[in-house]
Amino acid sequence: MIQIRAMTERDVEAVSRLLGASWRRTYSTILGSETTARESDARHAPQRLAAELTDPDKASFVAERRDKSLAGYALASMDEAGDVTLDRLHLDPSEFGTGLAVDLLHAVLAFHAGIPSIAVEVIEGNDRALAFYRKHGFEVVQRQDASHEADGHSSVILRKLLPRA
Repeated sequence: MIQIRAMTERDVEAVSRLLGASWRRTYSTILGSETTARESDARHAPQRLAAELTDPDKASFVAERRDKSLAGYALASMDEAGDVTLDRLHLDPSEFGTGLAVDLLHAVLAFHAGIPSIAVEVIEGNDRALAFYRKHGFEVVQRQDASHEADGHSSVILRKLLPRA
């Protein structure tokens, strides 16, 4: 059984490792291994992840197995206008196809109950992520130059409108 809960300081090292492995697996073929490693090392450094935990506009969740190992991680942020973006959703590859990504997405949505929509940026070439978000009701609303130091690459912004209760 896997429990989804708010990320804590004790999860930082494991999340850093999970993100590093996920980024290298996903983006090395898209961005190149050197760029991917450099960006991941900077963006997913333990001290940066720990600092994000203190940001009231960010919400981080982990999926924890019974043995206390981490199976997944998600982070969403809210801007000054109240718009929510899913910044990260990463799984251990052993969890692909289990429904855990949907569970993490639902944890983010539940935390932000009442928001009109949620957005996510996906670098083109990350076909697995694009298919996942489309399957779960996200629609492409914009194309742009990719962030993440991905010079020469494009990304898409997908948005999911959420029903009002």
